[in-house]
This record gives sequence, structure tokens and C-alpha cells, in this order.
Amino acid sequence: MTATHPTPSATDLDWWRSAVVYQVYVRSFADSNADGVGDLQGIRERLPYLRDLGVDALWLTPFYTSPMVDGGYDVADYRDVDPMFGNLTDFDNMIADAHALGLRIIVDLVPNHTSDAHAWFQAALAAGPGSPERERYLFADGRGATGEEPPNDWESIFGGPAWTRVADGQWYLHLFDPAQPDLNWRHPEVRAEFEDILRFWLDRGVDGFRIDVAHGMIKEEGLPDVGFSTMTTGQRQVELLGKGRLPYFDQDEVHDIYRSWRPILDSYPGGRMAVAEAWAETPQRLARYIGPDELHQAFSFDFLDATWSADSFRKVIDTALAESTIVGAPTTWVLSNHDKKRHVTRYGDGEVGLRRARAATLLMLALPGCAYIYQGEELGLPEVLDLPDELRQDPSFLRTGESRDGCRVPIPWSGQLAPYGFGPAGSELSWLPAPATWAALSVAAQTGVPGSTLELYRTALRIRRDHPALALGDGGITWRETDPGVLAFSRSAGDVELTCVVNLSGAPARISGYGTPMVASAPLAEEGDGHLLPIDAAVWFERPLVG
Repeated sequence: MTATHPTPSATDLDWWRSAVVYQVYVRSFADSNADGVGDLQGIRERLPYLRDLGVDALWLTPFYTSPMVDGGYDVADYRDVDPMFGNLTDFDNMIADAHALGLRIIVDLVPNHTSDAHAWFQAALAAGPGSPERERYLFADGRGATGEEPPNDWESIFGGPAWTRVADGQWYLHLFDPAQPDLNWRHPEVRAEFEDILRFWLDRGVDGFRIDVAHGMIKEEGLPDVGFSTMTTGQRQVELLGKGRLPYFDQDEVHDIYRSWRPILDSYPGGRMAVAEAWAETPQRLARYIGPDELHQAFSFDFLDATWSADSFRKVIDTALAESTIVGAPTTWVLSNHDKKRHVTRYGDGEVGLRRARAATLLMLALPGCAYIYQGEELGLPEVLDLPDELRQDPSFLRTGESRDGCRVPIPWSGQLAPYGFGPAGSELSWLPAPATWAALSVAAQTGVPGSTLELYRTALRIRRDHPALALGDGGITWRETDPGVLAFSRSAGDVELTCVVNLSGAPARISGYGTPMVASAPLAEEGDGHLLPIDAAVWFERPLVG
């Protein structure tokens, strides 16, 4: 059944509170010109698919001018489209079509660092130590008798030192790849530049921003050592991410930036929003990014990291909902993205992983708040674990051996041979190869097939959009008494109640008293006056509330 979308309303300011946002990894979604790389025109051509899937908005990964050292997260020009993806006219046409179909557009903003090809950084290299041009970045003298050692012990998230020395002897900071120098966010020119960049894209009609490394722009004064490093302890500093305090992440002063951005967002009609990709050592510190004077949302990565157990999911859900009450903003749930192994594989891969992924999807979509889904998860795609090393492009692979390329393989649309309709008819190019097993997982292969993962998503998203108990992003849940290993919670509106039940117990569970099944991730068997829910499965029930 086709989902119906109204054109986005300029008065629907709270659309983001209950939205389902579909993340488009631009390089891997749809290729319109047969060069093997996804592009903006490819997205435009596939917008009806996304409308029919039933999502509310698209989040596009960076499509700006870039050398593509880190898949576009190394931006050389924040106000233009890389020729690989098209041009500004292509962007304008795509966003106009999206809005006409009732879809909103969120774009990625990368404020922590630029590309080393950015005009500012090239000017900084040319100008030399002590120059105004260098003040826009974090240059420092080295330690040791001749400055031959880095200024401190900070490590790159991608592995190795976070400092690179230039020809004149100074060092510059890059918390990611050396091609991604960190900006100095205490410099007024940097702040003014990004306020102007926000307005540039808001003027073009974007509905929101996903803020990359939202916790990273401010570094502790004096650039102090962390106190340990991989070299001295064998523990990478990145392992503290989300667990402890680092002098280069989650500094209090970062909130001043977002307090200056919020009035800009609020000055545009239609509920323009921003969501933080932020890591903090406690849920309380993460909650500080959200509020009426800062950002609208922050991703709940604890949900993504939950283990396959009732206790783990319940703890994460309870904590997130409690925090959402404190900040007055709904939780933002996510199971996969372009930086994490696909959850089919995280949950066990093969049939077990797919079973669990389908159940986790129904769990997520039944919760109050906003849900982000990653392209291809609606097809049940697993992580591609056997990519040849020579084809991998993730910069972290060269430094640590860890690669995110396996979740970035172009998604399959149709046909029996790779790249499965990724490009125009007859095109055989694809920047990463898709496995032979994906023919059965393509959009065409699953469309209209009862029980397919794609049809499960379409059904669940339609119910979520239309059902009064799920349509609002706010509100809590009521946990139900269940057997060990089974989660059940209810949400209600008016005279109807919807209950989500998930069986994580390892044995079939008998379920009764919740009403009529609406959608299930696996076939249910009737048993007496109830149903038998298979292992690793979830179901939504509906019943009228008798007053």
C-alpha cells in the first residue's frame, strides 16, 4: 500500500518530534549517470520509493566539494556541490521534488574540521607561524628540544597521533585524518562563517541539519595531555568515547555555539531543526545539547549498542525516556548508520541476525520519539565483511585496520547481477562491489512479497503514521508484566491501545490479553485464546479501551 504524504506544512513546527528519518549515504544510494557513484539526481529519481516506504524526511550525508579522503566529511567548500554528486541546480531540483512529495531534507554539517584542501587551510600553510590565517585552525609548537614531538598526547579517532608537522616546524591538530584539520572555534571568523553557511542552506530550503562531531568543536584551554595513549597503555583514547572525559570532546563552551545557532534556525518558517551526533560520558551531559535554546535532538547511541537481551533494551529505553522528560524533547532512536556495522550482522548475521533485526525494528518504531533508519536496513542488508582490502576507502582502515566500508556498499534495486540497478540500465559500475547474495534482497525482489523485510517496514511505517497511539512523538510507555526475557509495553490514545511485545527469551512465548495482532516480524501461531510468539520476534497488538 502506498503511503500518503502531504506537502510539508510551514506551520508543522514539531514534525521532527515523531518523524521517521531515512539516512541516505549519497555515494551508495542511486547513480543517475553510470559513473558508479550515487548522486543527487539519483536521489531525486528515487524519491517516490522513499515516499511509498513511508518515511518523513531524508538525511543526506555530505555532498559538498571535497577530495573525498573521508567520504565527503573532509569539506573543501561548504557552499557548493561536488561535481561527483551534481551541482546546486541538481540540489534545488531534488529538494523541490522532495517537498512536493511531502518529504523533508536534512543535510550533514561538518563544523569540527575542514578539508586540508579548503582555501582557509591552504592560506594557513602559506602564511606561516603566528599569522592570522593560522589562528582559524589549531596550530602549535611541538615539544622536545627542537619541537620534534607533538604538542600533546592526543590521538586521532582514526588511529595514530592527532598531530601532523608541517614544513616550517609547527604542528596542526586533526582529531580524524591528517586531511581533516580541526578548526579553532574560539575564533570569531570561524563562528561567523558557519552561521553564514547555515543561512546559505536554510535559504535553499533545507529543513534541518545533522551536526557531525557535535561534541568536538571546543578543546580544553591549554591543550592538556589525556594522560595515557595507545603507545603507553595499549588502550586507545577513542575507547573513552561516551564513557569518560577527554580534553578535546564535550567541553562546556561548545554549548555557546548552539545557543548562537538556535535563533538562526528559529528565524526560518516550517520548523527547521538540528540533531547532534554527540558522545558524552553520561546521559545527563548528552541531554545538555538538547533544549529550546540549543539543538532539537541528539542520537541515542545507547539503543544501537544495546545487547540482545530484555534487560539491556529495557535499561536503555528507561534511561532515554527519563532523560527526554527532563529536557522536554523526545528521544531519537537509531539501530544502524554509516559508521556502524549493520545491525543484521551485529545481532548474529544470517537468519538469526535478520530475525533479530526485524524484531528490533518493530521495537524501535513503537517507541515514542523520532526514529532514524539507515538506507538498506529496510531490505535486511547485512554488513559486507569480505570486501577486498584494495577496494576499501575508509581512511581509518589504513591506520587501524578497522573499516566502515562494509555498511556503505551501494544498495540493490533490481536484477540478478551486481550492481543490481544501482545505475542506469546497462551500467555495471559501482564504487564498491555488492555480493551475489543481494539479488534476493533487492527492492524489486521484495516489493509485494508478503513477509519480506521491505513489506514489513512499509506496513510498520504506515501503522506508525496512522495509528493514534504512535503518531505523537511525546508521551511515555507502560511496561507490562511478562515472562522472563520478554518485553511488552503499551501506548494509548483516546479509546485505543497499542502494545509491542518482543521475545528475547530464547524460547517461544505465549502471549494473550493484548488484543488483535496488527503486524509481526515473524508468523504467529494461535494457541487457545492467545498467540505463540517465536523466538527473536516482535508483534504489535491493538485493542479498544473500555472505559
